[in-house]
Amino acid sequence: MRTRSFVKNKINVITLGCSKNVYDSEVLIGQLKANKKNVVHEKNGNIVVVNTCGFIENAKQESINVILEQSKNKREGKIDKLYVTGCLSERYKNDLIVQIPEVDQYFGTTDLPNLLKVLGANYKHELVGERILTTPNHYAYLKISEGCNRPCSFCAIPLMRGKHKSLPIENLVFQAKKLASKGVVEIILIAQDLTYYGLDIYKKRSLARLLKELVKVKGIKWIRLHYAFPTGFPIDVLDVIKNNDKICNYLDIPLQHISDNILKSMRRGSNGKKINDLIKSFREKIPGIILRTTIIVGYPGESEEDFNLLKEWIEKTKFERLGCFKYSHEENTYAYSLDDNVSEKVKNQRVDQVMKIQSKISLDFNKRCIGKVFNCLIDRKEGSFYIGRTFMDSPDVDNEVLIDATKNYIKIGSYTKIRITDVTDYDLIGEVY
Repeated sequence: MRTRSFVKNKINVITLGCSKNVYDSEVLIGQLKANKKNVVHEKNGNIVVVNTCGFIENAKQESINVILEQSKNKREGKIDKLYVTGCLSERYKNDLIVQIPEVDQYFGTTDLPNLLKVLGANYKHELVGERILTTPNHYAYLKISEGCNRPCSFCAIPLMRGKHKSLPIENLVFQAKKLASKGVVEIILIAQDLTYYGLDIYKKRSLARLLKELVKVKGIKWIRLHYAFPTGFPIDVLDVIKNNDKICNYLDIPLQHISDNILKSMRRGSNGKKINDLIKSFREKIPGIILRTTIIVGYPGESEEDFNLLKEWIEKTKFERLGCFKYSHEENTYAYSLDDNVSEKVKNQRVDQVMKIQSKISLDFNKRCIGKVFNCLIDRKEGSFYIGRTFMDSPDVDNEVLIDATKNYIKIGSYTKIRITDVTDYDLIGEVY
C-alpha cells in the first residue's frame, strides 16, 4: 500500500561533494526562501533535490547511492517528487535518465533558473549575495569564480563546470558585507582555481586586488584561501597576506605530484624544480605559513621510482597539512586514453604509505604547538568538548582543537584564546587561557 507523505510542498535539499556544492545549495535555498517556499537542508520533505558530485569514482558512487535511496523512498510513497542537479547530473544526464527513471527531472550545473521553475519558483536576479547558510553561522564559503581553464589530464571539472568565469570584485565585496551583517566572521575563498581569478574580466591576475578590498569589510576577522593552482601563482598575493592580519597565513595549493614524468603527463604546466622554488618563496616571504596540499598516487605509469621520489619529497618538504587521493580513471579526460596500469591494491597501499608519512609529520608539528596560545574560532560543541580551529585549520579537512566543556563555557562562533596542553596526530587539546 502506498504511504502518502504527511508534509506537503516541503523541499529537502541534500548536498553532496565539495564546498562549491555547499555554496550552490545555499544559493538554491536562498532563492526558494525568497519565493516563500518551505525549504530545508537535509531534513524530511516530500520534495527532494539532490545536489550531486561527479568528480571521482568514490564521490560519484556516493551520489548514485543517495539518488537510489531517494528513488526507493519515492516508490514507497515516502516522498512525492525527486529532482537531481549538480556535477553528476551535468556529466551523466543521459545515462542517469535511463538507469534511474524514478527521478522526475535532471538538471545540470547551470540550470538553476529551470530547476527553480519546476519547483514553482522564479529566479530572482536581484538576490546577489543572498544565501541561506548551511554551515555554522560564523563562517561561510565565498565562491569567487566558476569553472576552470586548466588542461589537467585527470580532471573532469571543465566537463561539468565549463570555462573559468570570475565574479566582479564589487559583487564579491557586496556578498562579503551581506555575510558579515549576518554574523559571519570567517570567509573561505573557493573556486576551481583561485590563481586564475580576474584574467577573464580584468585581463590580469587579480586575486591580490580582490583581497585588498575584502579586508576592508567590517566584521570579517579571518579570510582563508582554498584551491590555488600552483602554475602562474600571482606572487603579489604573498605581500597582501603578509601585510593583513585578517588573511590567515594559510594556503591550500594542490600540487598532485613531484615527479617530472608524472607532472608532464598530468599536464600541470610545471616541474619539480618550479614547485620547490614556489614552496621556498612561500616560506621565505611568510615565515610560519601553513601549506595544505593534495597528492594523487597511482596515476597511469607511476613507477616505484616515481612513487619513492614522491615519498622522499613529502618527508623533506613537511607540509603542515596534506591529503592523498588514489587516481580515478575518468571518462572523457585526457588521461582516460592512458593505460590505468597501477592496480587498486597498489593504489591503496601507496595512499596508506603517504598518509603514514604525513601522520608523523603532523604529530611532530603538533607537538611543537604544546604550550603555545592560539586564538581559536569555536565551531561547535560535541559531547563533552567544544571544538575549535586555529588560523592553521580549515573546517572539515584540517585539525581541530578540543576544549573540555565540563570546565569551561565558551560561546559558539566566538574567538577564544586557547593554550595547547596535549596533541594527537591530527588534533590539538587545549584549555581556555
